[in-house]
Amino acid sequence: MSGISGSADDSGAEQEGERGRRGKRGRGQRESGPAKAVDPREAAREICLRQLAVRPRTRAELGAAMRKRGVEEEIAAEILDRYDEVGIIDDAAFARAWVNSRHHGRGLSRRALAGELRRKGVSSDEMGEALEELTPDMEEQTAKALVVRRLRTETRGTPEAIFRRLVGMLGRKGYPPGLAIRLVKEALAERDDAAEFADSIDADALADAAHDPDVQ
Repeated sequence: MSGISGSADDSGAEQEGERGRRGKRGRGQRESGPAKAVDPREAAREICLRQLAVRPRTRAELGAAMRKRGVEEEIAAEILDRYDEVGIIDDAAFARAWVNSRHHGRGLSRRALAGELRRKGVSSDEMGEALEELTPDMEEQTAKALVVRRLRTETRGTPEAIFRRLVGMLGRKGYPPGLAIRLVKEALAERDDAAEFADSIDADALADAAHDPDVQ
């Protein structure tokens, strides 16, 4: 009998403890109250500010970031218009800074820079104004400097292999084949170990072949 009584007492104590714990949880939930609703405009601004904290962004980039997070188009447009008004975003200034940084820092050509700006949503007019500052002479001088700097480290391979690598390097940075071939030929002609090979290069024929889709 005492064993049965003990079991009943234990069971009752457990039930009482569980009710107490439920009561505490209930009081805690009532005290904390419902979760505070998030202001959609504030959430949209936070998305933009996080993006801008990394680097300057175009209007299109910020718009894409908000769409990805489910911000309503009307709210996104409102935020972007306000940022335009106060100068937080300025696609024209962004394009000028991008061209200056990427040309001098990475040696990219006008064509390569135009592609990057287009992907970032910069308009044709703003892109054109930014690229006007990069003249053909500046572009050629930058390409020539890239070749000279690269040649200092090119110690392996035949002159032909070096020629192909340097022309390919300029091509990846957006320079046209004719310019790339001519500049690399001129640079190789100044090296004793590659002058004979450079003299044999037909720059015009190679440039024409590079533009011909039927030539493999």
